[in-house]
Amino acid sequence: MILDAARAAISRLFSREFRAVFIKTLGLTLLVLAGVWFGFKEVFEYFALPWLDAFFPDLPSWIGWVSFVAAIAAGLGLAVGLALLIGPVTAVIAGLFLDDVAEVVEKEDYPLDAPGKPLPLLPAIALSLKFFGVVILGNIVALFLLLVPGVNILAFFLVNGYLLGREFFEFAAMRFRPEAEAKALRRRHAGTIFLAGLVIAGFLAVPLLNLLTPLFAAAMMVHLHKMISQKDATMASGLAARQG
Repeated sequence: MILDAARAAISRLFSREFRAVFIKTLGLTLLVLAGVWFGFKEVFEYFALPWLDAFFPDLPSWIGWVSFVAAIAAGLGLAVGLALLIGPVTAVIAGLFLDDVAEVVEKEDYPLDAPGKPLPLLPAIALSLKFFGVVILGNIVALFLLLVPGVNILAFFLVNGYLLGREFFEFAAMRFRPEAEAKALRRRHAGTIFLAGLVIAGFLAVPLLNLLTPLFAAAMMVHLHKMISQKDATMASGLAARQG
């Protein structure tokens, strides 16, 4: 089921509908990061440089050049820091468009099934922030474990596999089920969902391609939820027939 779900998700990943969602996501991500960069740059120049002049008024004139170079260095450092955040920020913004991805998959690949219900705006925002927290937490834990020889790569996959698998599966399930039922379904199939999360973590580990991780993960988990639901229904039907 996991490989079938992954293949089905990849086959949709570069479709016109998915490209439209990705362009919106990446455009908003770059806009947010650019706004943050300019905001911090202005704050630094407005507060830090006058502070240096006020506390060190008798410094030689060449100190002004030092301050200028420091401002440039701070701006470049901030730019590098924001570049490292492009993945998590893309995740939080993509969370606002995951229902668009799910709707494409459900409409194109399961046309005979009833479509899922998009999450209301506030729960969608909360879920998006949750995705952001999951990505940040997972990578912080993995970063600390980089100091432990032999387990760093394993830690990255285990932490992100568990967290991403859990969150994206529950998103797909909650389009069709109440939250409590979606969580219960995830617990019943925890092993399968964890293995699927490892596939998503592998996708996340590839530079540049990782920007597509939220779209790939959402599509994959829509397929996996459909497959698990069908399997459970078949097993329940067989059990009822035997008892009858």
